[in-house]
Amino acid sequence: MFFIMNYDAVIVASGKGERAKLGYNKVFYRMSDGRSVLEHAASLFVEDEDCKKIVIVTNRENFDEVFSNEKVVLTVGGQERKDSVGNGLKLCESEYVFIHDGARPFLDRRMLEKLKDKVVEDKAVILGRYAIDTIKIVENEKIVKTIDRNKVFLAETPQAFDRKLIEDCYERCEDIVFTDDASLAESLGYTVSVVNDEYENRKLTKEEDFRGL
Repeated sequence: MFFIMNYDAVIVASGKGERAKLGYNKVFYRMSDGRSVLEHAASLFVEDEDCKKIVIVTNRENFDEVFSNEKVVLTVGGQERKDSVGNGLKLCESEYVFIHDGARPFLDRRMLEKLKDKVVEDKAVILGRYAIDTIKIVENEKIVKTIDRNKVFLAETPQAFDRKLIEDCYERCEDIVFTDDASLAESLGYTVSVVNDEYENRKLTKEEDFRGL
């Protein structure tokens, strides 16, 4: 299905990445081709004509390290992730917004296209994958419940929204605790759809994640 659409991408890249033990912000790690993790994370948005603006949210001291592109604008990160995303949203103008982690450099183009189609249909959608392993609920090192893994969906990014919808969420989020933008939308009564990720879209977090890149 083909839609005419336009979107802005907000890429969150302001974390310290202490678990990576690099001594600097992990999104600026240079991969084997010489490009940073952040540049890889943004590459499909740079190439996509439907993406009109790429808002990179990072620490002010890292501004000079961000790759140069006519689509890219910079803003400073906040104390928490929701503050950083909120700062990024203030610069968005397109009909839709894609929120992506700067430490996910392996997004597949086919998955991006599926997200684009789905967000036009449903206004809120996330990329992720269904659990493969058996899922246990544990308390005090004891299993208290086994849940149906077919109903467990592991959230990734990008997470895509109608811009007015996600702006409404952030205007109302002051007292809400949430770990990703989809959970914020859910808590405010919005229905969020999913796209099952068929490819490798892992987030680089720990020291071992950077080996062989």
